Amino acid sequence: MRIRTWTLAGVLTASLAGSAAAQGDPAAGKALYAPCAACHGANGEGNLALNAPAIAGQEAWYIARQLKNFKEGIRGGPNDPFGSQMAPMAKLLATDADIENVAAYVASLPPATPTDNQGGDPAAGKALYAPCAACHGADARGNKELNAPDLTLQGDWYIVRQLKNFKEGIRGGPNDPFGSQMAPMAKVLPDEKAMKDVAAYIASLRG
Repeated sequence: MRIRTWTLAGVLTASLAGSAAAQGDPAAGKALYAPCAACHGANGEGNLALNAPAIAGQEAWYIARQLKNFKEGIRGGPNDPFGSQMAPMAKLLATDADIENVAAYVASLPPATPTDNQGGDPAAGKALYAPCAACHGADARGNKELNAPDLTLQGDWYIVRQLKNFKEGIRGGPNDPFGSQMAPMAKVLPDEKAMKDVAAYIASLRG
């Protein structure tokens, strides 16, 4: 599927800018992370019961971007009840430096073993994942230059939920140019079973 050239130009420009900007201090971020631990866990391992994904080890540039999106209302609208819980939490981080420090601390945590509960078929998901590999990589480890995060750090339940959100337009609106690239990709998956299969295949790539 083709991506408009202006979008690609924006991706490259923002990627270069982001590489210079996200220089947070993990030590400073540790104290700021304390409220986050209530849902995401002391070690960023996530909590399915609280709908909090695993975040430990995720790259700082991606964590920082999502915190800013929650803080600015780009993510977590009225149709995203779980995402909307993040908005007041992100607003506790008063400055961009605070966000970057928390992101750096989260990135410094050893990756956890995410919770999986969707029961998809990895074999079926392998072929369905092929278009995703263009940005997220054949190993689903992500690509900063393409603004694609590591998917292997997430539980299958969270991946399925976000695919639904992208497909239904809940996530990836006009103020989220990187997220909006996911909408047409999510629509390639015909139903929830296909999403679960893709998520199961991604889970199989961990290790």
